[in-house]
Parts: sequence; C-alpha cells; structure tokens
Amino acid sequence: MSRAWAIYRREIAYFFNSPVAYAVITVFLLISGYIFYYLLARFNQLSVQLMQNPVAAMQMSLTQGVIQPLFGNISMILVLMLPLLTMHLLSEERRSGTAELLFTFPISDWDAILGKYFATATVFAVMLAMTFVYPALLRHYASPEFGPVVSGYIGLLLMGLAFIAMGMFFSSLGDNQLVAGVTTFGCGLAFLVVGWIVPFVSTDAAKVLSQLSILEHLNGFAKGAVDTNDVVFYLNFIALFLFLCSRVLDSNRWRG
Repeated sequence: MSRAWAIYRREIAYFFNSPVAYAVITVFLLISGYIFYYLLARFNQLSVQLMQNPVAAMQMSLTQGVIQPLFGNISMILVLMLPLLTMHLLSEERRSGTAELLFTFPISDWDAILGKYFATATVFAVMLAMTFVYPALLRHYASPEFGPVVSGYIGLLLMGLAFIAMGMFFSSLGDNQLVAGVTTFGCGLAFLVVGWIVPFVSTDAAKVLSQLSILEHLNGFAKGAVDTNDVVFYLNFIALFLFLCSRVLDSNRWRG
C-alpha cells in the first residue's frame, strides 16, 4: 500500500503542479455553472407563467425542473472533461520512456494502477465538490428535496469513477495521449447514449441496451433512488476496466 501511496502522491503533484487540473476544473465549472443558471432561469420563467394556473404550478418542482436535468447535463460534460485527466496516465509514461523505469522499481502493476486511479479520482472529487454551491443556492432561496441531491451526487461520483477506470485502460494501450483521450471520449459517449435507441428495438435487445446505458443507471440516482442494481453496475464497470488495464501492463512486462 505504501508503494501505491507513493504513486498517488506523484500523480497528485503532477496534476496540481501543472495547469492540467486547474484548466479542467475551470472549464467544467464554467460550463456547469452556465447550465445551472439557464435551468434555474427557465424554471423561474415557467413558474411566473403558471401563476394563473395553480394546479399546473403545484406539479412543478425544483427536482424535476432543475436538479434532474442539471445532473444529466453534468454527466455529458464529464464525458468530455474526464478524458483530459486520464489520457496521460499511462500513455505518457510509455511515450517518455519512464514506464520501463517505473516498473523496474519494486512495485506491482496494481500499485501503479491504484495509485494513478485514486489520484485522478481525487481531482475528480474536488471538481465535483465545487458544484455543491448549486444546491446550496437552491437551498438558500427555496426548499429542494434533499434526497435527490444526495443520491444524484452519489450517481455522478460512481459514473465519474467508471469513466476514469475506462480512461486508464485506453491510456494503457499505447503511447499517444490524443488517441487515448479521443477513444475514451467516444467509448464513454457510446455508453452514455446507447439507451436512446431502446424504444426502437426488440424487447430482449432493449433490456441489454438499458443495462449497458450509463445514463439509464444515473437516472435512478437523479430521482432520489439508490438502486443496488445501479451501484453494482458501476462497481463492476470499474473493476472490469481496471482488470483489463492490469492485463495490458502485465503483457507489456512480458514483451519488455
């Protein structure tokens, strides 16, 4: 564990001693902040328009009008931003030749994988924590439901951790950061939108596609429900890609 901790500190130093983490966090907050402002402004506008219809106004809620679409949009932003954090993790080591030096030290593949994974997860957690200001503002001026906010953040955290694991795997496949980033983005986007075609396929295919859809599993969290099936999906997703990453590193050792 001490060896993984050393890798963790090395990666954290890389992120925060370079512009990478600051640039990604800044762009993420600017885009998500704009979307939050838009959703809140639209909700207020609809509320004013429905003041003459009390029945319709009572059916409106901050959860459905602001919180759920906010989490859905943040998930789309993460698909774009997280590959920028993961694309260098192992591909840069191979490109610069430090991979061979790294693995000559008495550390295992899993020490390197877990150290790099948790360092990236820390940056992501910091990035996500900064968006707590959005529900805090809602809490200050209104009374949003607490459950969907908490479960929604749990869902986003699990989804982000899944994307990071997938990004590490693609980063381990070669020495080109750009290819790793683009591949992670494309694959993440595919997992995110695969559920869109569910209404147009057979029942059996729809069940499979729904299970593969990351967005489908996130929707339950955004509604305030923490389903064991969704949690297990994300944990299995993370475990699968970290395992595949370890197999790639092991294969590289044998070739080397």
